[in-house]
Amino acid sequence: MVSQRGRRNGSAVARKLSTPDADNAPTAEMPAVTENGAEEARVRAIPEAAVARLAVYLRVLSAMSEQGATTVASEELATAAGVNSAKLRKDLSYLGSYGTRGVGYEVAVLVAQLERILGLTRQHKVAVVGIGNLGHALANYGGFPGRGFPVEALFDIDPDLIGVPVGGIPVSHLNDIPEVCSERGVSIGVIATPPPAAQTVADRLVQGGVQCILNFAPVVLQVPDHVEVRKVDLAVELQILSFHVARRAENVGGNGMVVR
Repeated sequence: MVSQRGRRNGSAVARKLSTPDADNAPTAEMPAVTENGAEEARVRAIPEAAVARLAVYLRVLSAMSEQGATTVASEELATAAGVNSAKLRKDLSYLGSYGTRGVGYEVAVLVAQLERILGLTRQHKVAVVGIGNLGHALANYGGFPGRGFPVEALFDIDPDLIGVPVGGIPVSHLNDIPEVCSERGVSIGVIATPPPAAQTVADRLVQGGVQCILNFAPVVLQVPDHVEVRKVDLAVELQILSFHVARRAENVGGNGMVVR
């Protein structure tokens, strides 16, 4: 999943999608958090790759908390998150959290720190545009509200869907996106439309005050600089996996032994 931005001047302005060291490529500046939850006076930039891992740590820690864990060693958390312990400690240092030798990290404290740095101390209302198979699945997914992302609005252009409740929310027409999103305080828009409609949908979401867009349509969107776009192209992800399968096949001999 990649992030991109653009301008409405006709030329896309995209972020660098790869750098020599992704962990040193900063996102917008985010406040570092000390162990007691207070913001430090200075603001530190957290690399994009590290932000993605912080979200993984939060998911793992939340599951541990539900199972009654109160502390966790860095090695245990790193293993559960699929990273090495050195990278984990570096990531958590952006929060001002360094753990205690021989004890590790307090799960509840670390969860609170991660929720704060990821902006999850308040809910972010979501609108889903395009109620096809994918849109239906997203609208009915019960995991969003529990993580602070309640779906508040649904949109489509099919007259047979307008007014029909999906996941308990009536579907509105695409033309109503700006008004409905503004009235309901939607901050995140999810585009699950065919490619030709995606840019028009993005324009209307921006008009409605949406600040972030999750785009499943295989197109590059042009949006104002203040709007964040995350692109999910499932075909590209499958092609990346295909590359790894092919590479492994090349490195494995006929007897199943790795060729070096």
